[in-house]
Amino acid sequence: MKVPAASRALYSKTRTAKEVVEFRGHSMVRSLHPTTIEVTTEDRLTEKGDCIIGVGAAKGCLELSEEVKEGLRRKDSKVTIRIVVGDHEFQVNARGDPRLGLSHPHDMVIRKSDFVCDRTLAVHADAAARNLPREMVMLLRDPGTTGRLEIEVS
Repeated sequence: MKVPAASRALYSKTRTAKEVVEFRGHSMVRSLHPTTIEVTTEDRLTEKGDCIIGVGAAKGCLELSEEVKEGLRRKDSKVTIRIVVGDHEFQVNARGDPRLGLSHPHDMVIRKSDFVCDRTLAVHADAAARNLPREMVMLLRDPGTTGRLEIEVS
């Protein structure tokens, strides 16, 4: 079935793209940063990394699907990120931005501000690392804990 051009444009603006990125905890997870949340493919974490909630992530921004990247780069796209750890779930609402490079091989950073670099996954988030429930943070301090970012872009 051929879709008229006007309908195609509407369809492309309303479709939803999803991706799940698994990660694991680390003994140094503190989750105290007031403006960002980060997961990384790296295995190490220092005390300075107070925005990092997970290491050993399955991918960084670079390896996200093209469909998700396209959605994240749409002006005013809505981004819902669910952080799931065990029975705990925390939702962050954010926005995409046409300036997103999404080219960092190791990191994904969710930002409350509109700052953009190759590590930025989403901007104008309504929460940061310090807002995660402390029960979830305690679980993430165990290197044996696994979690996931469920990214949905519409």
